[in-house]
Amino acid sequence: MIEVKVKTISRTSALLPLQESFVHRNYTGKHFQRRLEMKRRALLISNSTLYGGGYLEHCQEQIREFLGDKVKRVLFVPYALHDRDVYAKKARQKFESLGYGLDSIHEDPNPVEAVRKAEGIFIGGGNTFRLLKDLYDNNLVSEINRRVFQDGIPYIGSSAGTNVATASINTTNDMPIVFPPSFKAIGLIPFNINPHYLDTDPNSEHMGETREKRIEQYHEERDTPPVMGLREGSMLLVEGDKAILLGTTRARLFIRGKKATEHEPGTDFTFLLTENLP
Repeated sequence: MIEVKVKTISRTSALLPLQESFVHRNYTGKHFQRRLEMKRRALLISNSTLYGGGYLEHCQEQIREFLGDKVKRVLFVPYALHDRDVYAKKARQKFESLGYGLDSIHEDPNPVEAVRKAEGIFIGGGNTFRLLKDLYDNNLVSEINRRVFQDGIPYIGSSAGTNVATASINTTNDMPIVFPPSFKAIGLIPFNINPHYLDTDPNSEHMGETREKRIEQYHEERDTPPVMGLREGSMLLVEGDKAILLGTTRARLFIRGKKATEHEPGTDFTFLLTENLP
C-alpha cells in the first residue's frame, strides 16, 4: 500500500455529475458493483521516461510499493510498439531490477489465458490506437477489466497503457495509424486521462491548437466525461474506490462546463470515481 498525504477537493465547487463507469454499465446490483470497485487497483503513470532519468526510474518506488511482496511475476503487454521483442527485453530488465519476473504476452500462444493466469499486468507506452486494436483483436479488453475488478490483480499503465485503462482513448495525443473497432477502452476508471499533458507556452510562435484547446473541443460534445491532464512526472493511484495524485508535478482537471483547475500531488480525486454523470 502506497502511503500519501491527501489533499481533498471541496465537493461543493467541483463537481458536476460524472458519467457512469464501465462497472455501472456492465454489472447489475449496487452491492455487487461496490465489491468490484473495492478490489480495483491501478497505477496510471503519465510517462515511462522522465528527462534526465532511465526507463521507469522516476516511478520505480511507486511501482515497487504498489506491487508489494505478493506479486512475483508481472504480465507485460507490448502491443503499443512494433518491435515487441526489444520492448519486452527493456521492460523485463527493469522489472527484474525491482525484484519481479516479467512475462510478455506476445510470447504466449494464448493471450487470454495469459491474462487469466497473471498476478499483475503492466501495459507500456507507444501508439494508443495500435495498442487498443491489438487488445480488441486478442479479446483482452473485457478480460483485463474482469481480472482487475473481480480478482483484484494490480494494473500498471504508462502513457498509452494509461490511456487504454480509462473510459476511452478519445483524448490520446497519438495519430490513428490503425483503427480499433471502438474507442471505448478497458474502463478501469470512468473518466479520461491525457498523458504527457503540456501547458500552453505564452512565448511560443506556434499557432496550432494547444492541448487545452483540444480537450475543450472534446468537451463541446455532449456526455463527455472529465479529462485529467497528467504532466510528465505525475501518476494516479487508484485503490478500490479511492484515487490519489502521486508524483512530482501537478495535474490539470477538465470538466465539461467548468473552468479547468490545477491540483498538487496528494490531491484526493475520489469524487471522479464515485459521482455519476447524467
